[in-house]
Amino acid sequence: MDKIKILMADDEERMRKLVRDFLTRDGFDVIECANGLDAVDTFEADPSISLIIMDVMMPVLDGWAAVEAIRKNSKVPIIMLTAKSEEKDELKGFSLGVDEYISKPFSPKILVARVNALLNRVNPDASRNKELIAGSITMNRASHTVSVEGKPIELSVKEFDLLEYFIENKGIALSRENILNNVWDYDYFGEARTIDTHVKKLRAKLGKDAGDMIKTIWGMGYKFEV
Repeated sequence: MDKIKILMADDEERMRKLVRDFLTRDGFDVIECANGLDAVDTFEADPSISLIIMDVMMPVLDGWAAVEAIRKNSKVPIIMLTAKSEEKDELKGFSLGVDEYISKPFSPKILVARVNALLNRVNPDASRNKELIAGSITMNRASHTVSVEGKPIELSVKEFDLLEYFIENKGIALSRENILNNVWDYDYFGEARTIDTHVKKLRAKLGKDAGDMIKTIWGMGYKFEV
């Protein structure tokens, strides 16, 4: 199944990386642009792009002008991402055909949720892989449920996110820092050993066979192997 393409336009490289990391983790293919003109040209050259996340303040061509140019020929869903939060700016965005408006700073997880909700709203029949299967483990993203050998198990939100990240990155050695950055918040500052506590609980809930898929890499982190 082809991944859904999202165009991310922002002149801040760090912001693009932040958004890309979270969207990629959720199964999207992210295309990055550093200015509005590049965003317009990229979108016009690739009709398979399903959604655009557009910053307002960018060089060459700002977000407003870029949206206006795109709206001349397309109704692609657009989320405006900006540091401005005044009502007049939001009204301007909606008058140009913006579908969602998110002010910085924002939660990357909320942005991903908005992206999913917007895609489902504009195209409810669009097929996305809502189910992850790894050995005896089945995860359903839509219902937020997990079962092992067909039997449901109860996971906390963080345990669910952790297991999802493991399955999506099966076979890859993951450092504790990498896991914290992707499962918690991007700029999470805390004791990396909290990962060990959550992994221990997750293994216990999964049971011996399924839990043993989470391998410990001593001195580094973990790897999920089916």
